[in-house]
Order: sequence, then structure tokens, then C-alpha cells
Amino acid sequence: MFNQSKGIRKPFPHRDLNITFILIGINVFIFFITRVSPRATLYLALNPATFIQYKFLWTPVTYMFTHGGMSHIIFNMLGLFFFGPQLEHRMGSWEFLTFYMVSGILSGIFSLIFYIVVGYNVFLVGASGALFAILLAFAVYFPNAIVYLFFVIPVKTKVMVLLFTAIELFQEIFGINGGIGHLTHLAGFGIAFLYFIIRIGLNPITAFRDSGKSPWQ
Repeated sequence: MFNQSKGIRKPFPHRDLNITFILIGINVFIFFITRVSPRATLYLALNPATFIQYKFLWTPVTYMFTHGGMSHIIFNMLGLFFFGPQLEHRMGSWEFLTFYMVSGILSGIFSLIFYIVVGYNVFLVGASGALFAILLAFAVYFPNAIVYLFFVIPVKTKVMVLLFTAIELFQEIFGINGGIGHLTHLAGFGIAFLYFIIRIGLNPITAFRDSGKSPWQ
């Protein structure tokens, strides 16, 4: 099932390089920069106007390392800290880094196109698109692993992904918590889903369905 010998599925050399902690460090460093110079956020956030009018073409990358406040970065970095190392070890550091960057960048671009079409002038920041992709990937490899929502409620990772998807869809459709990029979160799930099918050669739905006999647990 994981024969990736040719073309787009050719595997990267498997390395354990602690990319997760490097990513956390970059996020924290950029957060510090934006606290010292809040104006820097204008140059790093993903915004339709600055992207089109001022050619801020780097922002689909930099937005995912920029955060709007202390609680924002703490929540995202905790998620990366808890799920990233195991996923990186399972995928290999180079595959993990590629997955993280592709998911985050494409989630941002998808959101950008949507906001341009509908005419929303938003400033999009945060690693949430990539983080939601990581949650899906973790659930694919470890579908029956138990996580504790709010550090209290035990739930299997495959159930968590389905639950989060339903919540994000509901909030996006009904405009609940409008300051949160629910569309980007959903895009993270969607990009990750396609990444597994196209790059890894594994359908996440099949992994969830067959999780009782999964060889990865």
C-alpha cells in the first residue's frame, strides 16, 4: 500500500531531525518580532488587498508563522508539540516538513481565493491550517489513539477529526466565531486528505474504516 517507488510517490530519505521543534521555534521567534514591532504583522499576514495591490507574494508562507495573540500561539504550538513529534517520526522529517508546508500554504491560498471572490478584506494569520492537517494525518496513522479534549474528555483520534470537521462546518456556515478562520481549518483537512491520496497513496476514509485491523497501531 505504501509503495512509493516512482514519480510523485517517491519517498524522501527517512530522517529524524526534530523538525517539529524547529517549526515551534520559528513560530515563537516571529511572534516575538510581531510583539516588538506590531506593524510587522501587516507584512506577514495573508490579506487580499496587500497580496494583489502591493504584491506581498510571500504571505501565503509567512501567514502560517504569524499569530494574533498569546492564546492563539499557545493553542497552536501545544497542538504541534503533542501531535508533531510522533507524526514526524512516523512519516520521516522531510516528508513531515513537506506535508506541513504544503498543507499550510495551500490552505492559505484556498482561503485567499475565497476571500477575493466574496470580497472579504481579512488578515489571515496562524498555523491552524497546517495544524488541522496534522490532526488528520495523526488520525490516519493512529486512528484509535486516545486524546483528551480539553484535557478531560477521552476520544479516539478518528472520532476527533470527524467531530472537529462537523464543528468547523457548522461554525463556518452559520458565521459563529467569525474572527476565526474556520474555512482555513477545513481547507487544512481537505488538503491533508488529498495529500494522503496523491502523495502517500492512502485513503484516510479507508484507514478509519479498517482501523480495527490497522498495522500502524
